Amino acid sequence: MASIETDAPTRTAYSYVMDKDWGKLPDGWALTDAAAVAVDSKDRVYVFNRGEHPMIVFDREGRFLRSWGEGLFKRAHGLHIGPDDTLYCTDDGDHTVRQCTPEGKVLLEIGLPDKPTPYMSGLPFNRCTHTALSPSGDIFVSDGYGNARVHKYAPNGRHIMSWGAPGTGPGEFNIVHNITCDDDGWVYVADRENHRIQVFNGAGRYETQWNNLHRPCGLCMTRGKRPVCYVGELGPGMPVNRDVPNIGPRLSVLAHDGTLLGRVDNAQLGPAMDPFRAPHGVAIDSHGDLYVGEVSFTVWKSEHPDQPPPPGLRSLRKLVRQPQ
Repeated sequence: MASIETDAPTRTAYSYVMDKDWGKLPDGWALTDAAAVAVDSKDRVYVFNRGEHPMIVFDREGRFLRSWGEGLFKRAHGLHIGPDDTLYCTDDGDHTVRQCTPEGKVLLEIGLPDKPTPYMSGLPFNRCTHTALSPSGDIFVSDGYGNARVHKYAPNGRHIMSWGAPGTGPGEFNIVHNITCDDDGWVYVADRENHRIQVFNGAGRYETQWNNLHRPCGLCMTRGKRPVCYVGELGPGMPVNRDVPNIGPRLSVLAHDGTLLGRVDNAQLGPAMDPFRAPHGVAIDSHGDLYVGEVSFTVWKSEHPDQPPPPGLRSLRKLVRQPQ
């Protein structure tokens, strides 16, 4: 059990208990890297993963509802659900963003499948990573692994503007990995390898940055005037610092001004719980429960190239909120 403060106006404390058994798949199915997770208005949970069934849908209790996306997506990376419950699916394997219905019908496609722009050209897209919607419905795309840019599109997919360049200064990025918006139209960008979240206005003007994060990967922002931001942070990625304590992997909770409210890490969860390996996507439902998607299998392969993944390795978990 981990206790953290999550309600910014009142600093209300909550305990989170991990539900290790959440999520039931059909017989014979397997869930590998859960790159992204999102929750719709009915608390249905969508898991965008890199297995044979790219989009797997559960109800709030973890019962399997359906799957879709087979043959459509090459490599799942980012997922965002709009207020109309349509899904914005970012595929960094074929360099596209697709808007889909909850049943998987493609409504809009941005980018040319399997035709990336030149590396670090600034042109969309080269391994785009995630999307976010402004309050007016504009689409922001983080672009990501082969670029260092944020692109802004109209709701119909018309390109409006782009900003960003490689580097470490304000408005520069070193793997722009995730993006989210608040209800006032501010844009929050996970600048992963610069260990920060940069904050912009809707026109791309740099405003501030949140530091003291370690490889921020997944972002989830609550609604309202004083939102809370949940950040999935990767752990160290090099052999020289892999066993260093207190730098992740973990889940951090920040107030709307970037103040750290609390963290959930493996030390807090305790040895009885499956440890975090690589929190890559985060979502919250209407009850305040958290869903964390992890690229556990990718991390395992990088750390143990000559060993098969253990049978109990997980890439999706639910943290149930317990008011104190």
